[in-house]
Formats: sequence, structure tokens, C-alpha cells
Amino acid sequence: MSALHLSGVTVSRGAGPVISGVDLELRAGEILALVGPNGAGKTSLLEAVSGVIEHSAGELSIDGESFAKRSRVQRSRAGIAHIEQGRAIFPSLTVRENIMLTAKTEAALQEVLASFPELEKRIDAPSVLLSGGEQQMVVLARAFASKPRFLLIDEMSLGLAPVVFMRLLPIIQQIATSGVGVLLVEQFTHLALGIADEAMVVASGHVSHPQGAAQALAADPDRLKRAYLGG
Repeated sequence: MSALHLSGVTVSRGAGPVISGVDLELRAGEILALVGPNGAGKTSLLEAVSGVIEHSAGELSIDGESFAKRSRVQRSRAGIAHIEQGRAIFPSLTVRENIMLTAKTEAALQEVLASFPELEKRIDAPSVLLSGGEQQMVVLARAFASKPRFLLIDEMSLGLAPVVFMRLLPIIQQIATSGVGVLLVEQFTHLALGIADEAMVVASGHVSHPQGAAQALAADPDRLKRAYLGG
């Protein structure tokens, strides 16, 4: 099974590290939830994996082959897609035009829409007129159209009500079922744990609960609370 590995990864900003010593394995077809309090370094870690920023120590690899020295564009070509915080749509473009930025062909577009039926009826609408949840669907669809091997999702629920975000969860699961490894950073912890195969917690810039079964962590609120407190 194809997998993305981090070993002892540290990411620094300014005076020092914001997150240190991260070990994780993201396997194809699985969802790994990365949760923890605000300011724990989750966003910085995703940015280091996709190449938005450099990491300061440790190793990053896919199937044993290092990609630590590759540019962001090279990492994207290797199959790493990153949905950053906020709804990164092009508001002046229609839904179709947004997705075609990565789908390229009409056949590829139709393949994507099969997984996003709600977007099909809004396909020619200007993206700026869509609801927040629909805009996030466009972002997901555009990322999925790029045929990633690994998808990094950073706080997709930002600005959305939990009930709206819940509509996106089955889509994320469907993307994973297609064979994509999903690394999910999410503020709605229990919703993320509910769809994840595995989970880890980071707090105060380090791993406070190592990678393990998501359901076991969700079923033990005391352990989850201790991990959030950095214990």
C-alpha cells in the first residue's frame, strides 16, 4: 500500500520551532485526523508537507523516496494536493471553470461530477453566488479532479456551521475510498474522528498523542482531553 511518511519532522517560523518531532504514516485510501488546540502547529505541518514552507529537520518521503528537497510544484506533480484554510475559489469563474482548472477535459469533469452531484445543477453558476458549503464542495471537487495520491485538508469547516460541514464529510470519505490518502486537520474534533481511520493529537508544538485508531481516541474523552492539554 502506498504511503506518505514523516519522520522526526520539525517546522520552524521566526525564532524557533512551532512543531517538533512529528512521526506519521498516511496510507492510500485512509483518513488520518490531525487534531489539537489552535496554535499547536497543525497548519505549519501541512504547509511543510506540501512545500508552502520549508521544514527545518526530519524526513519526508513517499514509499521510501524522499521528497524533502522538491519544490511545491514538484510535490503537486508527485500527487500531493493541499486545500489550505479558507475557501480558495475563483469567485469570478463559474463552478465549471473552477473545476476545469484541474480537470482539463469534459470527460474528466463528468467523472468528478459523478462524485459531486450537488454541483452538477450549479455547474454554470458564478462561484461567488454559492453558499459557503457549496463553495467548499467546489474546492474539494477541484482538488479531486487533479487526481491526487494524498490530499491535505486544513480546516475545511472554517466559517461553516457544523450541520453544513457534516454534508462534506461523506464526500471526504468517498475521496478516501477512491484510494486517496487524506490528512485532515479539523476544529470539529469529534466529527473528524468519526470519519477517520486513524488520528493523532498535537498540542504546544509537539505530538501529545501518537498516531493510532481514531475510534479508540474518540471513545476515551479523558485521554483526548489530556492530549489536548499536552499531557
